[in-house]
Order: sequence, then C-alpha cells, then structure tokens
Amino acid sequence: MGMNKVAASATEALADKIRDGMTLAVGGFGLCGIPEALIEAVRASGAKDLTVISNNAGVDGFGLGRLLETRQVRKMISSYVGENKEFERQFLSGELELEFTPQGTLAEKLRAGGAGIPAFFTKTGFGTVIAEGKETRVIDGENYVLEHSLKADISLVKAWKADTSGNLIYRLTARNFNPECATASKFTVAEVEEIVEVGALDPNFIHTPGIYVQRVVLNANPEKRIEKRTLAATAQ
Repeated sequence: MGMNKVAASATEALADKIRDGMTLAVGGFGLCGIPEALIEAVRASGAKDLTVISNNAGVDGFGLGRLLETRQVRKMISSYVGENKEFERQFLSGELELEFTPQGTLAEKLRAGGAGIPAFFTKTGFGTVIAEGKETRVIDGENYVLEHSLKADISLVKAWKADTSGNLIYRLTARNFNPECATASKFTVAEVEEIVEVGALDPNFIHTPGIYVQRVVLNANPEKRIEKRTLAATAQ
C-alpha cells in the first residue's frame, strides 16, 4: 500500500509550507477546475509577496481574485486576465506586476518545467512585445523566440478523484492546466471531490501519478461558480 497523503483540511495541508515570497502554480481555467479551498487557505495564511502562475486571476471576489483583494499577490504570470476589475486596477496603478504569456506557451512553460527542460523555441509571439529582450533564432527558415520554462515552490491543483496515495483523475474540461501545474513543483497539493483507497482507481485512467502529489485534501462540495451564464431566448 502507498503512503497516506490525505490532510485533514486545506489549512493543515499548507500550514508548514506556505510563506512570504513564494511562487505558486495554480490550476484552473477561468473558474473551471480551480482549487477553491486551497486558495482560501492561502488567503487565511496571510502569506504575501506571492508570485502566482495561473492562466487567469479568477474574478472579483472568487478564485485568485480573493488573494488580489488582500494584496497578497506581488506578481501574476498569466495568459488571460480580463474578467477581474481589481486585477486591472492594481496593474494599471503599478501595484501588481504582470508577465503576460500566450496561453499555449504558458502550458508548455509549465510542462517543460515539470519535465526538466529549461527552455524551448516557439514561433508564438515572435515580432511582438512578447519577444522583447528574449533570444530569437531562425530554424529551417522560420523565426522562433526562446521561452524559459516555469517552476514553482508549491503547486495547487484541483482534481475530481484521488486515492490516498495521491493518484489523480480530472474530470472533463476541469483538467485544463492542472496536470501541468501538478508536475511543475516539488510540492503539490491536490484538492479533490472524492478520495478512495489505493487500488480502487484503474491505473489506465490516472492522469497525474501520485509520485507528483505530496498532499490530498477533500472538498466534497465545491462551489463551482459559473463565470458567465448565457441562456437562449425562449422560442415564441
């Protein structure tokens, strides 16, 4: 049997690890597949001057927006941040640093970090502000820009199911950036909706092996807010 990695709460899972000035990799896409309870635990810890790698920064009052409210984030490394007025205010006033990264490049920066690849060449962003100050190269007649991989001190991810040894299964589109974040640090905490015993999950369907996961936290009833609800007009 594997080691039992289940923590009693999100707060307990982070208590001896979180500190000022850390870099966090946080899974999710918008409000889909975000580790809600772990974000709240970071907020409650009071840790500040954080660098957060995440596709977006939540919305006002939810997700990573909760850490922006309390000024705990010094820098965001993100792809899309357009749904958050407080983010916009802090960025435009110079209170918050932002490293804009194309979405596919962000995914590959995290994946490469987890795979031990220090940097890679990509066409994306060549000739734009994204490439300013970065090495470029012509390969087979095409222009490329060098992007360095990303690694974090702690990764916070959201999965659907885990076993007690930390093997994870994500559900549908809630998988998004979570597998890449899970491997991009040496200390990963997974928030899940169901925990089963080792052996209960089919090995063929495990998305993130437990070797990458140090702690598991149960959040059986996450809020799962819908970011934008659009309804079809009722047929007349």
